[in-house]
Amino acid sequence: MVKIAPGADQPQRAMDPHFYTEREVFEREMEKIFSRSWLFACHESQIPAAGDFHAFMAGDQNLFCIRNAEGKINAFYNVCAHRAHELVSGSGSKKLVTCPYHAWTYDLDGALRRAPGSEHSPGFDASAVCLTGVRTEVFLGFVFVNLDDEAPGMDESYPGVRADLKEFLPTIERLRPIHRIDFTAESNWKVAVENYNECYHCRVVHSSFATGVVKPDTYNVVPNGSSFRHVAESAEESNYDYDKSSSPHAGEYSSFYLWPTFSFQIYPGALLNTFCWRPESVDRTPFFREWFSVDGAEDPMVKEVAVQDAETTVAEDLRLVASVQRGLKSKGYRPGPLVINPDQGLNSEHPVAAFQQLVLDAIGE
Repeated sequence: MVKIAPGADQPQRAMDPHFYTEREVFEREMEKIFSRSWLFACHESQIPAAGDFHAFMAGDQNLFCIRNAEGKINAFYNVCAHRAHELVSGSGSKKLVTCPYHAWTYDLDGALRRAPGSEHSPGFDASAVCLTGVRTEVFLGFVFVNLDDEAPGMDESYPGVRADLKEFLPTIERLRPIHRIDFTAESNWKVAVENYNECYHCRVVHSSFATGVVKPDTYNVVPNGSSFRHVAESAEESNYDYDKSSSPHAGEYSSFYLWPTFSFQIYPGALLNTFCWRPESVDRTPFFREWFSVDGAEDPMVKEVAVQDAETTVAEDLRLVASVQRGLKSKGYRPGPLVINPDQGLNSEHPVAAFQQLVLDAIGE
């Protein structure tokens, strides 16, 4: 973690531009960060029955998760063990997984069941062939994967987050996604995540968020290893007209960022939405937000809030990060000092410093 030292002679500076603009750095991050971290796959309610599957990207790897006959969720690399054709796309349901190329067929646990013509191939042993599995955890109903079998589990990686989330949002395990909006940040993934993890810019840019969601003066971000907790009091006059009475924290906002690219965000009341960034290239980062309701009940107000938020706060952030990415290529840019207050608070970039240290530690700088 970054040590915040009051009165330090040299303030910490932002990272050098090449960390955000060079393809070689991005490729190193794919190997050093995204191949060793917990990455979001889907919500377990999206694959409720045996054979239900969902394909997704984990870093630069194409994966899919699928529920087996016993109800367990497995995750596999989305590639046939024969000659590397992709097996599935999107979401759906299958009794068996059949490759569209040569019809090699696998069961829901990844074992090869059929390879046409193999019975005439000397020495062919179907029992020795299976899909390559990926480590999977279900965290409060959310399915995560990790390409590194030796990585610490989620509770060790994000200590205290499970209990804190359940306390702040007691209904979380009953929540189901009902609305999704996809976006693309024309920036490096780190620019987008840094922007998310500080509210130093909120008063300047996010008038809707800073007047109708939170009281900016109460906003703080508390880094704790690989997770950052955002906290704030709710605005007196809310932009969003929905029932907040079901939450024990009706007057509070909170967010739980999980390194490297996922966040649970809870608007005042029990209104959960999530961020999932999926870096595509050094300067392009698709991401999506999902919005939830208890038991997946249809709620037009949730969708209304999602759209309003997309048209204000998210649209504003997209303009910001695209501008930063262009600025990082300027020959006139020299990384400036970060504003770090030992007491933390709104006008402090301590979470940016903490995030950048996570990056540097992970890639060995």
